[in-house]
Amino acid sequence: MLAKLRCALAGVLYCLRTQINMAIHLAAVVTVTAAGWYFQVQAWEWVALTLAITMVVAAEALNTAVEVTVNLYTGRYHPLARIAKDVAAGAVLITAVGAVIVAYFIFGPRLGL
Repeated sequence: MLAKLRCALAGVLYCLRTQINMAIHLAAVVTVTAAGWYFQVQAWEWVALTLAITMVVAAEALNTAVEVTVNLYTGRYHPLARIAKDVAAGAVLITAVGAVIVAYFIFGPRLGL
């Protein structure tokens, strides 16, 4: 059990070390968390923010896994490899847009938007 946890943490650290987008998402997490504390968001708003954050970070990790797997399989360009990478990146984009919408509904009124 502890070995599996160690492997999972190694995967998270790999993403943080090698993926600039994961670092950007982490900076967004810190910013949103600080804004939540500053604006004293309600419990249900924390739930929505936590779900949105978790989805974006998990999608980014899965995107990294797809990219690494595709790169392992083929070092040369292949149209299907490009599609796999693009679809995985698209999943991150979809979750990020959803997270921005959640943040807009929670923080927009507090910011006069």
